[in-house]
Amino acid sequence: MGIHTYFQSLNDLERIIRCPGKFKFEEHSVSAHSWKVVQYAKTLADIEESNGVVIDWKKLYEITSSHDYGEIFIGDIKTPVKHYSMELRGMLQQVEEGMIAMFIEENIPEEFKPIFRRQLREGKDDSVEGLILEVADKLDQVYEALTELQRGNTEKEFVVMYREALIKIKKIKLHCVDYFLTHILPDIVKESPNCPVDIQKITREALEL
Repeated sequence: MGIHTYFQSLNDLERIIRCPGKFKFEEHSVSAHSWKVVQYAKTLADIEESNGVVIDWKKLYEITSSHDYGEIFIGDIKTPVKHYSMELRGMLQQVEEGMIAMFIEENIPEEFKPIFRRQLREGKDDSVEGLILEVADKLDQVYEALTELQRGNTEKEFVVMYREALIKIKKIKLHCVDYFLTHILPDIVKESPNCPVDIQKITREALEL
């Protein structure tokens, strides 16, 4: 019971593998994903600040480092499945939030419950920090899919993951998205000439949608 239970539960994130059920050259745990999302978000927020945007850094670190904690209870559900319909996505989010609320109620000391409710909440919203989280989360999908494609993995799901992540990033109105599209994405395409799929074509089609 208590904070120890929370600390101990973090080990579970190391054992939950992203994109389950598909052949992968490199496995990625939810824990590793969360760490990378924090790193992406940190740099994306620096780009926003360099353009005069005020960043709530405490909020940013809280929501990025904890954004997938709920997967301890429901696992990593494949993106095509959880986004199949708004109704299904809403139901999954409701279950996840309910399990987190129950965990906090049963295990966290009373004086820390408000803090944990804030830190483990759904962080993706219309605030600049919430939008940065969304971009960072999708950016890791880009790199996870790209790693597999570059190594010769022709599973269709990784092509879909790469394309869908780019489409979602492109639609978010932030300075860091403009920077990504102008300065980072061209390098991604340039470094992928030997992929068994045409990264340049897939990228171009995604940006035209």
